[in-house]
Amino acid sequence: MAEFFRYRELFYFLVWRDVKVRYKQTLLGAAWAILQPFCMMVVFTLFFGRNGQVDTGGIPYPVFSYAVLVPWTYFQYAFPLTGNSLISNSKLISKVYFPRAIVPASSALSGAVDFFIAAIILIALMLYYHVPISAGLLLWPLLLLPLILFTTALGMFFASLNVKYRDIKYTIPFLVQILMFVSAVIYPVSQLPHKYATILRLNPLVGILDAFRAAALPTQAIDWGLLGQASLITILCLVLASIHFYKTEREFADII
Repeated sequence: MAEFFRYRELFYFLVWRDVKVRYKQTLLGAAWAILQPFCMMVVFTLFFGRNGQVDTGGIPYPVFSYAVLVPWTYFQYAFPLTGNSLISNSKLISKVYFPRAIVPASSALSGAVDFFIAAIILIALMLYYHVPISAGLLLWPLLLLPLILFTTALGMFFASLNVKYRDIKYTIPFLVQILMFVSAVIYPVSQLPHKYATILRLNPLVGILDAFRAAALPTQAIDWGLLGQASLITILCLVLASIHFYKTEREFADII
């Protein structure tokens, strides 16, 4: 942490660089932060919202799904970026010393810009569907912290593997697709398969994403027990990923 503080200017620079690169020479610019979760919301509404099989607690399905798609889209973008961050910055890593953990951490944090832009549309959707705006939305910046930490933990682990095994980059998108269906994005936590519910709840994304949805919707209360469990598992994942990362980082400059 002392080294992290010493190299904080580099950390800020890498975060800002990732944000600028994302929108450089793009036609729509920051609008992509809104279009991705919005288009997914439209597709989910057409295929899952109209058949009544998803219990939304009386909330219109577009609002119900978008409340989770905002944090999910952050994870969907930031995790692959973080997992491939060391390879993407190979020239920098091989030429100069700095704490290597700065690279995946900065990639994970850069996605927060898209998160806050997309969150604005949630308020517009709630007004359109006459859903009362809950004060729980004020908790969203706090709930973003465990989501960033979990993304950083996964990213550090896969980034360190990616240096040695280059086919890991093909595994990351596949894992993201699986996590979408087992993290209660399309449906509420109450509709997790009962047979595997206990195991699936060990996935920190389940508790974190459910808290985002509950904080936004007036008909749902935050499951603090589930969120606490998710936070503890997130911290454990971050500790284990950090240990693995620092054990392998000495070889990065030689292998990369």
